Amino acid sequence: MRAVVQRVTRASVTIDGEIVGEIGNGLVVLLGIAGDDSKDDADYLAPKIVSLRIFDDAEGRMNVSVKDIEGGLLIVSQFTLYGDVRRGLRPSWSDAAAPEIAEPLYDYFVESSRKLLGRIETGSFRKMMQVELVNDGPVTILLDSRKTF
Repeated sequence: MRAVVQRVTRASVTIDGEIVGEIGNGLVVLLGIAGDDSKDDADYLAPKIVSLRIFDDAEGRMNVSVKDIEGGLLIVSQFTLYGDVRRGLRPSWSDAAAPEIAEPLYDYFVESSRKLLGRIETGSFRKMMQVELVNDGPVTILLDSRKTF
């Protein structure tokens, strides 16, 4: 499971001209799910993301988490995180999970995150979405549940 985590001052997801999820200060989580991922991957990533100390403390140092600032998460499914272009210019999606595997794991990740943080917003699985955000810093962190050490 891969996540691109961006610290934001605000973010939203729009589908067919309608905002379906939005947050103020917090994190946008673009979540990709591989074919061999399981709930264990979500159980690793969700608490890690909520606990990342990437917000400024009173001294201006990155030392507090989204939970500490009472911020939100905007979680958006993004299978393209598993696009493989090592053999050409057109991405292969063969490592990305099929929708029938990915959607339940995406839902599990969202529910796991809700247990850890009060404010969770989402996009919609398998929908064309427009994600708008103001990356604060900019701060962008890449996480992969298979790269744990």
